[in-house]
Amino acid sequence: MQTVQMTRDEIAVAPSGRFVYASNRGHDSVVIFTVDPAAGTLSPVGWEPTQGNNPRFIALDPAGAALYAANQDSDTIVAFRVDQQSGTLTPTGQVVAVGSPSTIVFR
Repeated sequence: MQTVQMTRDEIAVAPSGRFVYASNRGHDSVVIFTVDPAAGTLSPVGWEPTQGNNPRFIALDPAGAALYAANQDSDTIVAFRVDQQSGTLTPTGQVVAVGSPSTIVFR
């Protein structure tokens, strides 16, 4: 059995409160959970590769329509479309080259 080390670095909650996302630096992915509002528990939906190395930070846009992964060791920020019904992520193809990104801020 292979063991994968996962280091979570950032957690983001969808504005709807229905989904939670966490970056996994050791796995270079974002894990997706659905929230049971009655029980307050999380259930895994799946995970999406961040298309880069060491996703140091993730952020949802204010509307919760897009998620951005700051891949620190790949020098990229990668954009994903958020499916509002399932919470799943789909790469948009938009990749921004930046030096060692470690945070994302919306204003």
